[in-house]
Amino acid sequence: MKLTVEFSGGLELLFGGKKNIALDVIFKNKAVMSELLVWMRDNLVTERPDLFMKSETVRPGILVLINEADWELCGTLDAELKEGDNVVFISTLHGG
Repeated sequence: MKLTVEFSGGLELLFGGKKNIALDVIFKNKAVMSELLVWMRDNLVTERPDLFMKSETVRPGILVLINEADWELCGTLDAELKEGDNVVFISTLHGG
């Protein structure tokens, strides 16, 4: 399944400095966000996966949008993904 993922707010540093990545993912079970997150952790994160995920979901402070809609409106981890979807991850956490 072809998807596009985007990173901002510093998250791109965990993904080799890439802000946009075109993916072609083969899901093991269903094409849902929980499967995508595990796939991304195992295949895309280049450093510190603990800063991206906590347990089986994204860490608190990371906004997730699916086709410009908050993933909480789409079903969070159970949100179904379709061919061509755009998933955006935005970190709201900043050091000081």
